[in-house]
Amino acid sequence: MKRNGSIKSQISHEKKDKKLWRLIRKVACGMCFVLGAWLICTTITLVSASSQSVDAFFVLGGSIQREIHVAQEAKKYPSVPILISHSSLEPCIWLLFQREGTELRNVWLEDCANSTWENFYYGIPILRRWKVHKVKLITSSTHSPRAQWMAQILLGANGIWVEPDIIQEHGIPGNREFWQKTGLDVTRSLLWAGFSQIMQPQCSKVTRLAEVDMQAWESRGFRCEHQGMLGR
Repeated sequence: MKRNGSIKSQISHEKKDKKLWRLIRKVACGMCFVLGAWLICTTITLVSASSQSVDAFFVLGGSIQREIHVAQEAKKYPSVPILISHSSLEPCIWLLFQREGTELRNVWLEDCANSTWENFYYGIPILRRWKVHKVKLITSSTHSPRAQWMAQILLGANGIWVEPDIIQEHGIPGNREFWQKTGLDVTRSLLWAGFSQIMQPQCSKVTRLAEVDMQAWESRGFRCEHQGMLGR
């Protein structure tokens, strides 16, 4: 009797295991189907966006040379919005755009990011709210290929085509690229590409350039990076 009971118990466990594996396979197949459908839809969106005109500039902060470049480029596209992530001081950007005679109303400064990773972490939700489909990414040759790969992964996952605009830096670069750092950021980007579909971090420090209080800045004083040649 005990042996019969043991056999029945074993058969029962085997049935449960089979049911569990069938459930796991169904869930895995369902996830693969959803992932495949998402990849196909995203690819179609990107291919379509690639042939459209640029509808936003995205500047990765960390160099006033990038900000000078976008101020000059923006004169050709006065209606295209500009997002500068972690820029130089607000009054310095204001003076740059004034010097170039570039429209201020379409320029936004995001000041939450403290790294390249956070440039995208806080920048993507803003670009999505703007319904951007094709962005011109402005960064430096000293910042590549890491920044470009991260942009293509993270912005691409959100249906935004990336058109890199890589500028040459003057003088000694402020940052140095290491393969370990590149590997870490690319890995984080691949993981965040999925989470960014449902999680949209909000930055509380986003300022419209036209609304920068220059009188307040003048009263307390400020200094700009010498490469900007702003006399500050």
